[in-house]
Amino acid sequence: MATACFHLRLCPRFRAFASFSSRPLLATHPRTLPLRRTGPATPLAARTRRGFGSSMAAAPPNEDDDFATAADLRFDQPLKVVQYPDPVLRARNKRINTFDDNLRSLADEMFDVMYKTDGIGLSAPQVGVNVQLMVFNPAGVKGEGEEIVLVNPVVYKFSKRLSVYEEGCLSFPGIYANVLRPDTVEIDAQDASGAKIKVKLSELSARVFQHEFDHLQGILFFDRMTMDVVESIHEQLKNLEDKYEEITGQASPETISNYRGTKDVASFSR
Repeated sequence: MATACFHLRLCPRFRAFASFSSRPLLATHPRTLPLRRTGPATPLAARTRRGFGSSMAAAPPNEDDDFATAADLRFDQPLKVVQYPDPVLRARNKRINTFDDNLRSLADEMFDVMYKTDGIGLSAPQVGVNVQLMVFNPAGVKGEGEEIVLVNPVVYKFSKRLSVYEEGCLSFPGIYANVLRPDTVEIDAQDASGAKIKVKLSELSARVFQHEFDHLQGILFFDRMTMDVVESIHEQLKNLEDKYEEITGQASPETISNYRGTKDVASFSR
């Protein structure tokens, strides 16, 4: 059952991993089935208070760390979803060290475009902003479920148990295919205020997180597919490449015809 969600537009949108949805995974698709929750979820804020995370502010960055500048975090409204094969989807995404109204506004705008495009997750590079930020709401409906913001996420543990699930992606409209991923992941991250958190995700929340985390590493969902699955969507990917060339007048920066194989399913680095 989806839990109630209230909106604090000027505060971090960080609630609970407490709900799932019958809406498709990441993008609308009638054949995608929902995952089933096996037990009651505890609100993430409560987990933090009980010692699963820390409310301490982020430590100052090392001088050699490459953090996003104000220019990197600048965005124009309305945001638009970037489609494959736009090179911004493969670009390096910088860590965030400035937690201010601009960052919260970016997260708000990302939620808005996510809902408008029938998604349940969205990463910053998908709207042309190359920083380490993702938002998602497994309910996929504004005013329902739980809105989650993750900044600078890092995976430090994942389950050996894997599951196949049919995924879609807002950057690949109309394309759906099976992806194998770990059932659970344990992560470190920050919220939109810079507070540190540590949490274990499972089922739908884990699946959505991994999909969006891949975007932050410049990895696209077909990179995780087996060769036979990639072959089944080859024509659709080629159509997106042709569309890019038609719109931009430039050669596609990558082509599925040169695809070299599946990325390790349990690899969480680029």
